[in-house]
Amino acid sequence: MNDQNQSKPKQRPEETPKTNLGGASAAKSSSGWKNLFAKRWVSPAIFMAAAAIIVTLMWIYQGTDQTTPTTGKADSTEVSQEGTTETQGKGDEAVEVIAGNEAIKWPVASIEALQVELPFYDEKATDEEREAALVQIGDTFTPHMGVDFVDPSGKTFDVLAALSGKVTYVKTEPTNGNVIEITHEGGLVTVYQSVTEIAVEEGDDVTQGTVIAKAGRNDLERDLGIHLHYETRNNGKPINPSSLIAE
Repeated sequence: MNDQNQSKPKQRPEETPKTNLGGASAAKSSSGWKNLFAKRWVSPAIFMAAAAIIVTLMWIYQGTDQTTPTTGKADSTEVSQEGTTETQGKGDEAVEVIAGNEAIKWPVASIEALQVELPFYDEKATDEEREAALVQIGDTFTPHMGVDFVDPSGKTFDVLAALSGKVTYVKTEPTNGNVIEITHEGGLVTVYQSVTEIAVEEGDDVTQGTVIAKAGRNDLERDLGIHLHYETRNNGKPINPSSLIAE
C-alpha cells in the first residue's frame, strides 16, 4: 500500500519573466539616432544650421560694437621717426597744408647760422640722400621723419613756432626728450622734439615766431648733442618740412 501521507513535491510557481524596460528603451533610442545620422542629408543640415547661428551672432555683435570713434592725441611714439615708414616728398599737398595766408617758416631765427645734421627721409631722393637720412637704432636702420638742426659751436638756440596755432601737446618722452606739438588750420601739426626751457603750455595760442623753447638733448639722438628735431605732419602723416617752405 502506497504511503498516502507521502508528501508530494511542491510545485514552484512560474516566475514571470522580467523585462528590462530601461535597457530596451536605451537600445531603441541609440538605434534611432544611428539610423538618423546614417541618412545623408542629416549632417549637411546640422552643419548649415550651426553656420547660420554663428553668422547671426557675428552680425548681432558687429551691429552693437559700432561705436563712434573718438578724436584726440595720437601716441607720439607711433608716429615719430622711429615708428613710421610713411613718407611724403614735395607735391601738390604741400601747398594745401599752409594755413590761411600765413606762409610757414623754419622754427629757428636764422637758418643760415645752423646746419642740418640729419635730413628728412624722402623716398623720391637719391640713394645717397636717403642713406644719409637713416637713423640707426641698435641693428635696425629707420627712416628719419624730421629735420635735425644743430649749432656748429654746440650751443643752444631758440626754437620758434613755425606757424601760428594752438599748443596741443607738451610732454617728456623716454627717447625723444621734451616734445611740443602745435596744431594749425587744415590738419597741419608741427612737432618740436629734444627741447628744453619750454615756455608754453597745452592750450596756449601762439603766433608765428614766438619763442616756445630752446634746443636741448634727447636719448635717441644723444650723439647729436644739443639739437632740435623738427617734424611736420599733415593729418597724421609726416611730410618733408622743406616742401612747405616758400623758396
